[in-house]
Amino acid sequence: MADTQYVLPSDIGVSSLDCREAFRLLSPTERLYAHHLSRAAWYGGLVVLLQTSPEAPYIYALLSRLFRAQDPDQLRQHALAEGLTEEEYQEKLERVILGSKAAQQHPEEVGGLWQTCGERMFSLESRLRHLGLGREGITTYFSGNCTMEDAKMAQDFLDSQNLSAYNTRLFKEVGQEGKPHYEVRLASVLGTECSQDTEMTSKLKSHEFQGSHFRVTRGDYAPILQKVVEHLEKAKTYAANSHQEQMLAQYIESFTQGSVEAHKKGSRFWIQDKGPIVESYIGFIESYRDPFGSRGEFEGFVAMVNKAMSAKFERLVASAEQLLKELPWPPAFEKDKFLTPDFTSLDVLTFAGSGIPAGINIPNYDDLRQTEGFKNVSLGNVLAVAYATRREKLTFLEEDDKDLYIRWKGPSFDVQVGLHELLGHGSGKLFVQDEKGAFNFDQETVINPETGEQIQSWYRSGETWDSKFSTIASSYEECRAESVGLYLCLNPQVLEIFGFEGADAEDVVYVNWLNMVRAGLLALEFYTPEAASWRQAHMQARFVILRVLLEAGEGLVSVTPTTGSDGRPDARVRLDRGKIRSVGKPALERFLRRLQVLKSTGDVAGGRALYEGYAAVTDAPPECFLSLRDTVLLRKESRKLIVQPNTRLEGSEVQLLEYEASAAGLIQSFSERFPEDGPELEEILAQLASADACFWKGLCEAPSGQA
Repeated sequence: MADTQYVLPSDIGVSSLDCREAFRLLSPTERLYAHHLSRAAWYGGLVVLLQTSPEAPYIYALLSRLFRAQDPDQLRQHALAEGLTEEEYQEKLERVILGSKAAQQHPEEVGGLWQTCGERMFSLESRLRHLGLGREGITTYFSGNCTMEDAKMAQDFLDSQNLSAYNTRLFKEVGQEGKPHYEVRLASVLGTECSQDTEMTSKLKSHEFQGSHFRVTRGDYAPILQKVVEHLEKAKTYAANSHQEQMLAQYIESFTQGSVEAHKKGSRFWIQDKGPIVESYIGFIESYRDPFGSRGEFEGFVAMVNKAMSAKFERLVASAEQLLKELPWPPAFEKDKFLTPDFTSLDVLTFAGSGIPAGINIPNYDDLRQTEGFKNVSLGNVLAVAYATRREKLTFLEEDDKDLYIRWKGPSFDVQVGLHELLGHGSGKLFVQDEKGAFNFDQETVINPETGEQIQSWYRSGETWDSKFSTIASSYEECRAESVGLYLCLNPQVLEIFGFEGADAEDVVYVNWLNMVRAGLLALEFYTPEAASWRQAHMQARFVILRVLLEAGEGLVSVTPTTGSDGRPDARVRLDRGKIRSVGKPALERFLRRLQVLKSTGDVAGGRALYEGYAAVTDAPPECFLSLRDTVLLRKESRKLIVQPNTRLEGSEVQLLEYEASAAGLIQSFSERFPEDGPELEEILAQLASADACFWKGLCEAPSGQA
């Protein structure tokens, strides 16, 4: 049963992102701006391959080479002509690849790539199945011999040097004397040997720290980031205003020099660029997939404004200061001044990274969010894909709930995303002591509402939410934001902003809470019993909320094992809509206040005890979640694949290239994404992966012809 989570059906669902109308409304200059930003994002997205596993770059290079020689239909016809059956074509990848036109044209290269990644691609060896440090999993943010203790020491070193971990990787070697030597490598176009004197070059040196040797270098992903920078330079030519020009100039500086400070400066200009027609953000952003929780995955998006939904979000922003007062913590735990953000609904043109969210609150730099502001975006065409639910695919709900769920899931999700991003991630104050010893709160008068005492802990200069709470930071924050969304969706003013009153408003509330309860059960797919760990921050957050609501008792929520009509194990989640306000709201209120107080005060020990306690998955009755996990895996619906469009420059005009919602359409979109330098990119990725292969010795060897 444990291995079923690693098996995907051949008929997995595929959807296309529709942005045709939004793109049509762009001016020629806006299209050129969007095009070059998209190119920068897609090139940068290749970095994710080098941040995931040793074999990931080789898998991409192999598939790219395969489909450059033959499109999916040609490959299928070729395989059938070579004697494979239709079923074998779907299932016997090695025979398809080694019998392909690409292999016939370049047998040594294709064979070498397959030899490198073929076995690893399908391996269910426990260490290789999921992300983790040391023996707990695999990650290329760290060399294969790094442990959690190494990650903690490296974070202390980075804090001592006032360096961010966002754009770094850590590589460990042990010297002859048995002393560990660490390389902290920054992502940049320029290498360590560059003679240019900047604020970054002074940091590129060796250090002794806590009995270990640290060396700060740069140049990680250099040839890929060079292409990102080239297109950001071109995009700057078509910027709509000085904010965009200065933003892009700082991003270019950041990716060239390896400077997170430059990226923060660019983010300041981005915050000031209010209501752009073409919105974009790019860089080392989300830290969900770093096992330690501090390093950012490369991500870049480009999207266009949806004016109708944006008007609703503008009304929500206008009400934000009043709504913040409804949150269940004292005023001293809220920011001194609410920094009114941009909040728009966008249709995505490009989203390069490991996944596409429904909404975003950025930047993730705590000091900027606390003092200068942030932006919220809801991704409308992504939400439209998420809404699409077939009744027969709905699991774990009562029959009476299914029609209501299908009708109101989309509208309720709009409300939840809006509240989650604006008032979830946008709320709450961190208590900080700066480098001069000054506090941003009154030590004499501010009282901890949980203890009734004065504040005992806070953030010192250089400490951030991510660096302090590390492995739980991302999930804890997502849980806080989701809880704010559930809590504030009960407010009639919020529901009215989104156009819901009376019985419809009550249905929206019910489906929003029901969706969260169901999501908490579905989240068990992302829990790994062998390592007693969660693999996805949002899913862990939703499970925690389910546990909180179950703990509230009084019949508010129940999760009951059953037997399905097919005779196999099943389960049902039930939510008593009559008790949402009387039982659910007080429980969520207590939980939210504890989350915020522990976050504000930087109480890591208290925060871990609370969060990890709720996140624990056991077989304790009555729910028996470990056993229910088997049922969730048995009934799981595979996550949809999303096909994104491309843009192509024809003379001075930009064309939108769209693709069908199918596996072939997805493959075609990637094959046409880098039409001019596909072979060069394959070689770059293989060379970058091979250069570091020694750090995962035994896990990945350099293939023949790709060194």
